[in-house]
Amino acid sequence: MSDLKVFRLGADGREVELRGSTVALEVELQRRVEAGMERMLGIRFLASEYPTGPWHRGRVDSLGLDENGVPVVVEFKKGSDSGVVPQALSYLTWLKSSRHEFEALVREKLGEAAVESVDWRSPRALCVAAGYSWHDRVTVGELGRRWPIELVRYRVFDGGLLSLQLVEPVVAPTSAPARRQTSAPAAVAAEVVEAAVVPTSVEVPECLRELYGELDEVLTASGEVETVQLKHYVAYRRLRNVASVVFRPSPQHRAMLVYLPLDPDTVELEEGFTRDMRGIGHLGTGDLEVRIASPADLAKAAVLIERTVQEV
Repeated sequence: MSDLKVFRLGADGREVELRGSTVALEVELQRRVEAGMERMLGIRFLASEYPTGPWHRGRVDSLGLDENGVPVVVEFKKGSDSGVVPQALSYLTWLKSSRHEFEALVREKLGEAAVESVDWRSPRALCVAAGYSWHDRVTVGELGRRWPIELVRYRVFDGGLLSLQLVEPVVAPTSAPARRQTSAPAAVAAEVVEAAVVPTSVEVPECLRELYGELDEVLTASGEVETVQLKHYVAYRRLRNVASVVFRPSPQHRAMLVYLPLDPDTVELEEGFTRDMRGIGHLGTGDLEVRIASPADLAKAAVLIERTVQEV
């Protein structure tokens, strides 16, 4: 895990490193992240200190629904606490067994339409703490897709700055080479590389497989973006979605629609290639639609994708 370094330009023109620290009280961190949870983490905030009942004997720090409709529990620790991963796992088991209770909360806070979009196939937990041990990272790496837990390291700096850094899990080596979780869906990965991947609910049309394999390489080139297989689209994300990919295989409109979280006002729109989706309902997330039907389209789209990865 690389350390985050932050600098400011001093009055003498030299770079001065800002020393990061932790919060005095855990609740300070919790309230700040809850207030900006959708902007920071792509999660719509639902509840704070939510009781889990007599069996699980605790309170979830924060409950939310992410931008892909996936239920999320969030746990905060002001320091480096080795107990945060088992605690998050415990609350994740509670969440999976409390579907109706959670959906009632979603209905109350976000409305009936949000309830219909809830995706229960892979609820996730997110930990926000000052640091994690090697054993935490190994545990999270071994839990894998069955129990998705993500580790986020925070630091606070003078001037009200807050940094959130996604921590890579440690995945045990195997005897056979395998791609990391940022690989393409199974239908594509079989042609791209020999690997063990999680099957996806999104069936990649045969006519788009080769082009999608190239798009997947562009989206994951930074090594920091993971793939999330959803019912109607494929999401690429870090803390928030970087892109959503929807397939359109009909002969008249054979293409991939990529939705990026870019402001359409900052892009020179091109008819038949890019489109402003603000106020227009669509699958996936992001206000800019990019239509990719050929390698030439992909080459143009790569510029927008690179910008998105840098900005989000």
